[in-house]
Amino acid sequence: MLSYIRAFIVGGFICVVAQILMDKTKLTPARILVSFVTLGTLLGALNIYDVLIKFGKAGASVPLPGFGYSLAKAAIKEVDRVGLLGAFTGGIKGTAGGITAAIVFGYIMALIFNPKTKD
Repeated sequence: MLSYIRAFIVGGFICVVAQILMDKTKLTPARILVSFVTLGTLLGALNIYDVLIKFGKAGASVPLPGFGYSLAKAAIKEVDRVGLLGAFTGGIKGTAGGITAAIVFGYIMALIFNPKTKD
């Protein structure tokens, strides 16, 4: 039960920060999303995000900084295994499942619902 609460706190905090940035700054949602992925990558490369993952589990690994963390960790692992080429291939290998799921489920939702652009 405690792990659910921790995940809720960490994931909720990440969402609150994003909402505050959208409400109080002129940053677009796309820039905020890219910033979160970049921040997760940097913190993952510096082994700082590991602490958040250990504490918040899915609350830290599922949101966008967690995607950046996965990219960094997979690239570092692949560099250790095959050398410099791993910097280019590791992130793709480490996140392929998540990217594939996003594409497949996004496509299914587009078939079920009628997507429209905002006016």
